[in-house]
Amino acid sequence: MTRRKDPQSKRIAVSKAHLPAFTPVPRECARRDGWTEERQRAFIEALADTGSVAAACKSVDMSQPGAYYLRRQKGAESFREAWRKALDLGVQQLEDVAMDRALNGVEVPVYSYGELIGTRKVYNDRLLMFILRNRAPERFGAGTGNLKGLNAIGKMEKRRLKKKWREELRAEWDAELEASRSDTSVQAIRDSIDAKVEAVRAQVDQERMKEWEQMSPETREAWKAFEALRDADFERLEADEAMRRRLSQGPRETVNAEPYDWKIKPKPPAPRKTVHGLKDSSWDERE
Repeated sequence: MTRRKDPQSKRIAVSKAHLPAFTPVPRECARRDGWTEERQRAFIEALADTGSVAAACKSVDMSQPGAYYLRRQKGAESFREAWRKALDLGVQQLEDVAMDRALNGVEVPVYSYGELIGTRKVYNDRLLMFILRNRAPERFGAGTGNLKGLNAIGKMEKRRLKKKWREELRAEWDAELEASRSDTSVQAIRDSIDAKVEAVRAQVDQERMKEWEQMSPETREAWKAFEALRDADFERLEADEAMRRRLSQGPRETVNAEPYDWKIKPKPPAPRKTVHGLKDSSWDERE
């Protein structure tokens, strides 16, 4: 028994209406085995059908480095744009094939002792979850703020927005830096800080005023009583702390000591007088 070919490996040709129109890259010399206009159009058609550069090069019997070299040439702007659109068409077909395999599964042959005894259908749950995360990231993504919950287009858009925001912030920082350099006086800096502090205080006072207006009369009276008791407690604690510091220090004693002068040499001690005993033969000698 021969193995049946996988029908999903075949690609459905893209219709001519969907193929991108482009101007072939001009060549200095026309060669039959080179990148002629017909071969360039055939390459773009194969690239749109397969979504693979290697397969497209093989279909037109050209090398892959030669295709990339052709794309870098002068006057290849239209060819590069057609290349990109053809890859988009190929990726769409690959998505359709992946969706079909995820839903309908793939026939896998079953062997026993080296002989083919049948086939079984295998479903790829990981492929299905990957498609769901990319087709519906808001429902099956790992999170709204995580890159795992975004498809390729969403990731590119997020990178573009982040680059744009960084440029805007950099422009604002440069403007603030220039303004600070133009006016670097200490008084200007203090005035700026005081203005910011006053703005924060005004905002806090406004929020407190809103909360005070929402309170009932009983709550306001209770709050005033609480503030009075709190202030009394603070005063009492400060008085106790001051008394504790005074008691811990104790009375101070003043000791008057003369400063020591290291330049004055100390006097040598007086010689000790010799005391003679009665048995000493030289007791009658005088010093």
